Amino acid sequence: MAAVVVVHGIGQQYRAAELLHEPVARALRGGVQHAGHQAPGIDRIAMAFYGDLFRREGRRGGPEYLEHDGSDLSRFEEELALRWWRAAARIDPENVQNPDTAGARAPIPLTVKAALRALSRSRFATTMTEPALYGSLRQLRHYLDGDMREPVLARVSGLITEDTRVVVGHSLGSVVAYEALCALPGHGVRALITLGSPLGVRHLVFERLCPAPREGRGAWPGAGVRWTNIYDRRDVVALRERLSGLFGADGDAVADAPVTDDAPEVLDRAVDNGWRAHDLLHYLTDRATGAAIHEGLTR
Repeated sequence: MAAVVVVHGIGQQYRAAELLHEPVARALRGGVQHAGHQAPGIDRIAMAFYGDLFRREGRRGGPEYLEHDGSDLSRFEEELALRWWRAAARIDPENVQNPDTAGARAPIPLTVKAALRALSRSRFATTMTEPALYGSLRQLRHYLDGDMREPVLARVSGLITEDTRVVVGHSLGSVVAYEALCALPGHGVRALITLGSPLGVRHLVFERLCPAPREGRGAWPGAGVRWTNIYDRRDVVALRERLSGLFGADGDAVADAPVTDDAPEVLDRAVDNGWRAHDLLHYLTDRATGAAIHEGLTR
């Protein structure tokens, strides 16, 4: 069974576990080697794949990727798109105009469309086309507020066994990885590593987590877990870059544990992913990620 489980992010509905496994496993091994350690064998790394769950039979990629007029977009998509837009304008002002000076407020579909068009111009979002960004917003909402949470969590939880020591989650996959560990009391995972995570986005993601945060702090994902959060400052998905101060609970009963002053804290690490700030492989090959993975495997 796998010692390391990697959970992918949004927009993988046209892929398959085997298609993602080799490049992801090789990038992960490279990061561990860059950190100066012996890398785990490829057969010890599993790809937790759930992208196909967003692909509806007989339809091109499900409703998340169909051409549409935006009539079914919600305030969730509008607010998150505007936050991404503001972040992109701050990071890349030469190419992205700030929405507060661009007259962005309009009916929801037009606001979202303007936001995503602006985002797609950023040099640091080179893989984020406008349709893909639409899909990102919708998949995140369908997971948090729709009917996708249960099947996605079941798929991921099924790969976390007594042999698993490290779980790595990217983008939406960081939300899935966190919630999966919270739902598995007594698991033996020693390290959670989140990459480009939206977990800290207040009022849109953080408050929608399961289990729900209490007293302003989210539950800790398991006794003995060391959590490293890795972010690129130009990654617009990680709107709140640092997760320290948001999570921490003491005790074995993760969901019901009281918040205490000596609760564990998230260790935040900044990296430089170049122009592909949100890219999973760029995150994995960084030595900070590799060091966190190695530490989890050897604790």
